[in-house]
Amino acid sequence: MPAVPPATFFPRHRGVIAATLCALLAACGTNKPSPPALGTLPSLSSSSSPVQAVEAAPEEGLSASAKPTAVPDTPPLSARSLQGNPSPDSYAAREDARQLASELARTQELNEAWVWEAVSRARYKESVTRLMMPAGPGTAKNWGVYRSRFVEPIRIRAGVNFYRRYEADLKRAEATYGVPASIIAGVLGVETIYGRQTGTFRVLDVLTTLTLDFPKGRSDRSAFFKAELGQFLKLCQEQQMEPDSVLGSYAGAIGLPQFMPSSIRRYAVDFDADGHIDLLRSPLDAIGSVARYLAEHGWQADWPAYFDIKPPQDEQALAKLLAPDIVPSFSATDMQGLGAALSASGQNHPGQLALVLLQNGNEAPTLVAGTSNFYAITRYNQSSYYAMAVIQLGEAVSREAARVN
Repeated sequence: MPAVPPATFFPRHRGVIAATLCALLAACGTNKPSPPALGTLPSLSSSSSPVQAVEAAPEEGLSASAKPTAVPDTPPLSARSLQGNPSPDSYAAREDARQLASELARTQELNEAWVWEAVSRARYKESVTRLMMPAGPGTAKNWGVYRSRFVEPIRIRAGVNFYRRYEADLKRAEATYGVPASIIAGVLGVETIYGRQTGTFRVLDVLTTLTLDFPKGRSDRSAFFKAELGQFLKLCQEQQMEPDSVLGSYAGAIGLPQFMPSSIRRYAVDFDADGHIDLLRSPLDAIGSVARYLAEHGWQADWPAYFDIKPPQDEQALAKLLAPDIVPSFSATDMQGLGAALSASGQNHPGQLALVLLQNGNEAPTLVAGTSNFYAITRYNQSSYYAMAVIQLGEAVSREAARVN
């Protein structure tokens, strides 16, 4: 779901990872044209009754296509209840909720009474706080297991049907924004199985819960969700939608591409040219919006997302290549100077590269040289595992669609 803040990949364990990689490798012998006019913003009522979402693993990053929006510093909100609490899970009688409504009305230039009416309808969702928690200690990351959840027969079959039906529109988005049709298809397949699973949580409940009752035990991102709640209410006001009628994921992402509210307002496009943007019911709007989002986050036309690479055997050289995480920081010449062996096409790549590591549990890790296009996909979702799943699902779908044709 589009982007969350850039990931910090294994920050406390790079030294251990480097040493482990060296041992494993030794043991295994591992050799943009301008976007079209935005038109009006979307109509997102929940009348389509989407199926319950199968969410991406919380520990692999939120599926939320948005960067945190800055909000003014404010004193911490008090959770003290007001008089006459109508329901144990209601925010209608909480003083911090009323203060939140006042702040959002001010920052978003909304009518305070209308904002309070909306916030007072929100309900605390314990299940949302639980889903936001990372995996427990000792849970090993495993690219093979992660891949099997997304590059699998159900998604591939659904993807082939989607690709064949909307191939002309996928190609039009590719021509407009430079993002390959296979990548667009990969995103929509990983996110919602092409619209089958867009989520059944009320977005109002999710964003209010994660603003006022963000779970303890992980880094506090309540400010991010407060900003998204403000963006969501602004979107509802502009489109005259009832805030408690819009459904989405456990992170507050909406529609086929699982855009956060700020990303809808910032990047969504009216790709079917019907006068409004509808990410819940218009596959064409979803196709164009995904392509524009990736283009705005640095996608370079005609560049691959990654190259094959054999990492250096030297522990210090390996640690140096891993240090910048997935941020492209080395030229092909730099990587080869540190002892890495790039594929022939990788050796001629003109842009910066990153050594991307995908763990495979107790087996030898998978490593690739990620380009700025790989990094652009991680702006949609901060996980490198997610990015690789998007790439490989999209490749499988486009390849099978061509075979069927």
